[in-house]
Amino acid sequence: MWRAAIILGFLVTACAEFPEVDAALAAGDPDAGYPDLLPFEQLAPDQETALSETDDEALLARVAGLRNRADGLRGPVIDRDTRDRMDDGVTQP
Repeated sequence: MWRAAIILGFLVTACAEFPEVDAALAAGDPDAGYPDLLPFEQLAPDQETALSETDDEALLARVAGLRNRADGLRGPVIDRDTRDRMDDGVTQP
């Protein structure tokens, strides 16, 4: 039954219309090619892209914080006592 609901959901969303997208596509040239790929420096020439010493230190501090978070997530998801209770199973009343 749930499979039919999922398929029905996909069918309903496939019939949806997006007027903003259709208007944008209709306004453009249908024979236009893809835009050229540009280096980042040409896309944002007014912004400074070099890192300073303070940026370097902040980035290293962030890396250390993310590594500590990752280490904290590497442990078991279920603690040992709960795992033992789960292994015992459910007793029927």
